[in-house]
Amino acid sequence: MEILHVSAECYPVAKAGGLGDVVGALPKYQNQLGHIAKVVMPMYRTKFLGANSFDVVHKGGFHMGSAGFINYTIIKEKTNVLGFDLYLVDIYGLLDREGIYGYGDDVERFVAFQISVVDWLSKWQHQPDVVHVHDYHTALIPFMMKHCYDYQQLDHIKTVLTIHNGQYQGWIGWDKANFIPAWDSWKGGLLEWENTINPLACGVKCADKVTTVSNSYLDELKYMSNGLEALFEYEKGKCVGILNGIDDAVWDPATDTYLDINFSLEDADEGKFANKKILCDQFGLDITKPLIIFIGRLVHEKAADLLPAVIGDSIYHMEGRMNFLILGSGESWVEEQLAGMTHTLTGYYNSRIGYNEKLSHQMYAGADFLLMPSRVEPCGLNQMYAMRYGTVPIVRNTGGLRDTVIDYGEPGGYGIKFNNATVGDITYSVYRALELYKDPKKMDAVRATIMQLDNSWEKSAGTYIELYKQL
Repeated sequence: MEILHVSAECYPVAKAGGLGDVVGALPKYQNQLGHIAKVVMPMYRTKFLGANSFDVVHKGGFHMGSAGFINYTIIKEKTNVLGFDLYLVDIYGLLDREGIYGYGDDVERFVAFQISVVDWLSKWQHQPDVVHVHDYHTALIPFMMKHCYDYQQLDHIKTVLTIHNGQYQGWIGWDKANFIPAWDSWKGGLLEWENTINPLACGVKCADKVTTVSNSYLDELKYMSNGLEALFEYEKGKCVGILNGIDDAVWDPATDTYLDINFSLEDADEGKFANKKILCDQFGLDITKPLIIFIGRLVHEKAADLLPAVIGDSIYHMEGRMNFLILGSGESWVEEQLAGMTHTLTGYYNSRIGYNEKLSHQMYAGADFLLMPSRVEPCGLNQMYAMRYGTVPIVRNTGGLRDTVIDYGEPGGYGIKFNNATVGDITYSVYRALELYKDPKKMDAVRATIMQLDNSWEKSAGTYIELYKQL
């Protein structure tokens, strides 16, 4: 079976979040199962582009309404360095930028990217069995393949849409409807949701199958999907939850090249202590205290706005019996608060505003606990990374966190869970973490359990293959 994944992100080419990690791993594991999986994504000006060699495999062009004529080039990475064929779409002036998102013309950029993919696909002599699109940036492709006159010869190819985050839907005003290649006017309603063009809603309506990145998140979308609740209820018959995995070849404390000191289950205590010492020395923290970390976007969705109060209250009410370390970026006011606290809580807390891949690996390896108080967490990969490195997750009982963490107070449990994204609930969970840390025997048992969990992609990759076969 041949699968073409279409995505705005793919690690290590370009990554803003979990989407990049998934698309960088899933095709590799599908290839290992004996199938042919490929990835096509925009050609951003990233380090990966300059560090690798590419061949030009196709050139084309199309009219995009008022945006004029668009020329595009498809290039292919030469050496299969990622474990799958990687294709990049180059559109001069639109896609060839350092950033992935956040530009005023993102609508033009991602519509042009999608048309380029479909136009290129229409020229293939041997076409894939499945086109698998990811999130709203690519969700117009199933519509284009079925209902745009120039590309209806592709309507026999099956399509799958995976929703990594339903909060972001890519709304487009009807004044830009002429960007989309001419379509059957009787099908215009497939583009629309609440009087605007909604790419994510369009993808849900038009794809042959829709997947979400955990079973619990699929259930949550029916009552919490930023206006699409009725649509997910209506289309539930073609929706499936498939839990993400992690690339356990990349995320392995025994071989991780980002770590100065590697370790495995057999020497986890010594290895984690050595990595914790590196962190504590670097950030001025006390190695004798439990280290609680947060890694992620500093946004409302991740409940990052609660972190200053949680950290301050925990240190005050629990008499500074723990350390906190934060790595992330996001809302400027949250960044400012967290950065400012380094001066008032010196010795108990520190932060690094921004993102650093090496530091994130070091933090997973050296921390005792990972805090994920997310209001919305479709799957979550950080908790799986943390557990692979023997770091106990403290998570809110939502989305994929619900599906991947069992509270240590329950039979077979190995994490700490709470129900509400409130300062009180999170602070109490920090207290529970302190109590667990005070019991070395129980802490070691939990650590041994989580380091042996199988959260790899093998099972999930196979589940996707079975889904494709159903189509």
